[in-house]
Amino acid sequence: MNEHTMKAVVVRETGKKGDWNTLSIDTVPMPALKHGEVLVRVEACSVNRADLLQRRGFYPPPPGASSILGLDFAGTVAETPTGTGDWKAGDRVFGIAAGGGYGRYVAVPADHLVRIPERLDFIEAAGAAEVFFTAYLNLFIEAWLRQGETLLVHGGGSGVGTAAIQLAKEAGATVVTTAGDPLKVGRCLEIGAHFAVNYKEDDFAARTAEFTGGRGVDVILDWIGAPYLAKHLELLKTGGRLVFIGLMGGNKAEINLASVLGKRLRLIGSILRARPDEEKASITRAFRKDVLPLLESGAVHPVIDRALPVASAEEAHLAMREGKHFGKIVLTWS
Repeated sequence: MNEHTMKAVVVRETGKKGDWNTLSIDTVPMPALKHGEVLVRVEACSVNRADLLQRRGFYPPPPGASSILGLDFAGTVAETPTGTGDWKAGDRVFGIAAGGGYGRYVAVPADHLVRIPERLDFIEAAGAAEVFFTAYLNLFIEAWLRQGETLLVHGGGSGVGTAAIQLAKEAGATVVTTAGDPLKVGRCLEIGAHFAVNYKEDDFAARTAEFTGGRGVDVILDWIGAPYLAKHLELLKTGGRLVFIGLMGGNKAEINLASVLGKRLRLIGSILRARPDEEKASITRAFRKDVLPLLESGAVHPVIDRALPVASAEEAHLAMREGKHFGKIVLTWS
């Protein structure tokens, strides 16, 4: 390995779409910096469900993005070309990326970087990056969640779920969530949810309606999609907002347009990875203003299930597939 190469987790494809393929650490070219980009030496990154899709050929990176897995990173600034702002070598930074987080180095636009709070180490910062960005974007920029409103977020034990619960509670909202087993239900309540439903044992919609006294909810953060659509439209109050951030349960369903019209509902599709750099820079500025102080003070915190060495990326992906984790699975180069 020389100054022009680095180590990275790469996908060894079988050539058949849908195969799980294999992961291995290999030597690859160092990222080439584009105008306005900073080179970051990655110390840790988190595992996201998008990584599992990409390794199977279902979620390719946007044009121009690194083909290496990884949607977030935490590390230190290694190289700062002219015109990349106030960043300097050695600064501890974290953030989101369209790809490349599983590499030892990643090229990131300077205005996408966030300084790591002193109270967080690299593993915690990596565990915060993608999920707090996603939760913040969809709850407050897309859905305009406000104090006094009620949020339903599915998968409270997921990384995004744990972040959304905390951010919504901190904003003064009432938080309802779902989880798949009693232990996760209990932990969701511990980190701030006001009510949690084991969706494998109970009808989440009926229990949520009961909890709210029949009033329903103002905002729903949904990564399931089609199977829950009818229940969601029924649960939403007048002026309610349904934000789709994934479609794990399916992407085709019939909509009761009378309900949408009569209750003035808003159905919002949201994806972060493919947004233009300028839009991500704007989201990052808002994140620094609204979320970073909460991470700095400890008012909200990343929930880490486990940290594994990068060499154990396969084990990390298997753990995510099994779905028994609570919070984030993080890969570290240390």
